[in-house]
Amino acid sequence: MAFVDACDQFIALMGPRKMPPDEGRHFGLGVDDKEAVKAALERQGVEISSGRFLDFRDPWGNLVQIVQYDEVQFAKTEPALRALGLAGLGKGEAAESEIREKGLL
Repeated sequence: MAFVDACDQFIALMGPRKMPPDEGRHFGLGVDDKEAVKAALERQGVEISSGRFLDFRDPWGNLVQIVQYDEVQFAKTEPALRALGLAGLGKGEAAESEIREKGLL
C-alpha cells in the first residue's frame, strides 16, 4: 500500500490482495468539520460504513473516506489556510505527534 499525499488530501494505492478488488481501495478528503459532513450525508440518505472512519461509497461504488483536518498529519500551508479563510486552524495532539514522528514539523 502507498499513500500519495497532496497537502491534506491523499490517495491510497493498493496492489492486488486476496479480497474483492475494491474493498480496500479508497480516496480520502480532509475536512474541517467531519460531523457536519456526516450530518449532510445522513440528510441525503447516504449509507455510512461502520467503523472508526467516516467512510461511504459513492454512486459508482468507490470508497470515500472523510478525515478531519485536525486529526491527521496531512497539512495545508499557512498561506493556503488564509486563502481558504481557515487561518489558525490547528492540529490535535495525536496529529501533531504523528507529524513530529515523521519529521514533518
